[in-house]
Amino acid sequence: MLHIDNTGIAAGIDIGSRSIELVVLSPTGEVTHQAKAPTTFAPLRQCRDILMGVGVRRITATGYGRKLFAESGILNPCDAITEIQAYALGAARLYLEARTILDIGGQDTKVISLGPEGRVLKFEMNDRCAAGTGKFLEIMATSLQVPIEEFGDFALTADKQVQISSMCAVFAESEATSLMGRGEQPQNIALGLHLAIVERTVAMLNRVGLEHPLCFAGGVAHNRCVIRLLEERLKTRIIVPTEPDMVGALGAARYCLRKETGQ
Repeated sequence: MLHIDNTGIAAGIDIGSRSIELVVLSPTGEVTHQAKAPTTFAPLRQCRDILMGVGVRRITATGYGRKLFAESGILNPCDAITEIQAYALGAARLYLEARTILDIGGQDTKVISLGPEGRVLKFEMNDRCAAGTGKFLEIMATSLQVPIEEFGDFALTADKQVQISSMCAVFAESEATSLMGRGEQPQNIALGLHLAIVERTVAMLNRVGLEHPLCFAGGVAHNRCVIRLLEERLKTRIIVPTEPDMVGALGAARYCLRKETGQ
């Protein structure tokens, strides 16, 4: 077991498919420390490293690896909550007025309808394939030989829209290759891929029942093209946290603090 000093501080850790985020809160709920690391093929080792030297009395885990972490004994006591709970609590902490959360992560997309104080009213989650997720964008960026960090900005340089009919990563890659073979500009193909993701996302938002303000969180919220296309499609501004991929860990930390203090 990892030896950590007990200082009366609560933490939340979000073990996702691509990255791990940590948020530590003071007894009054202020963020005192946060960190991020790639998940890699050794997530527990990464969790130990990210927690090294961090003083916490209790921790709450969320994300794909939450049960693995909770059962590992790295730090006890440890609770585990769903990403739906974590993102609801995290978004409500940042934006009390938020009524819908969109989270596009590495492997799934979630839409959450919020009530007061982060109460989940309804949600929908797509986690059966990579369609419309960060992994989809990564595969397409690799296919077009563009760094994933630059893919959104690259798509924004397009001079026309190209329709991509398939959201399956395998078929979409084949479709993109075919378009390039016919002389289509790669930035136009990139824009078409982003448009396909946004149309799929808007359909999810409508099924859940979109209410504004909308908070866009998760790793894909760093993508400026997705943000712009969503705002154009929804005809409104959306809220994007300064660090959108930390929202889940923040929510887990809030849950942890409540358990620790009884508030």
